Amino acid sequence: MHCPDCRHPDTRVLDTRVRDESIRRRRVCNECAFRFTTLERVYNSKLLVEKRNGKLEEFSTAKLTRSIEIACAKRYLPVRAIEETVEEIRALAMSDGRERIESGVIGEMVLNRLRSLDQVAYMRFASVYKDFDDLERFTAEATNLEQPDSEVSRIQGMLLPSPASPAQLHTTARRN
Repeated sequence: MHCPDCRHPDTRVLDTRVRDESIRRRRVCNECAFRFTTLERVYNSKLLVEKRNGKLEEFSTAKLTRSIEIACAKRYLPVRAIEETVEEIRALAMSDGRERIESGVIGEMVLNRLRSLDQVAYMRFASVYKDFDDLERFTAEATNLEQPDSEVSRIQGMLLPSPASPAQLHTTARRN
């Protein structure tokens, strides 16, 4: 494993922890003493994403992470919120044992999670995902966002459970 700081090829493992479907290793570079964490996962099968145009491509956590990071740029979010979101979506997508998933299902999962994490990030992602072409659609979505009991919210809630809100996380952190 190459060091992400100095690119030296010699690193050693300090700690290994087994999680549900992955192995977390804490490593140190033997050259510069930089410490970093790696996450190893076993992929038994390839999950294909079916795009709107019918094209198939392999599911990419890096691509999903990048799109969520763009929506969340310069927003306050709980530590590891993006990684946890991506991991939950990947796990849900692969849990059924199916070989294909529609990109729309993944998009709805992301929207549901962002809705409870950060409303601005939600609107950023929704504006690209739903392809808003005018201000009226954008305004309608913002109005719909303020109504948590909407039909869209109920359907999205079935796709992916919502985490604690950032305000709840702050309150919990202050008590500890």
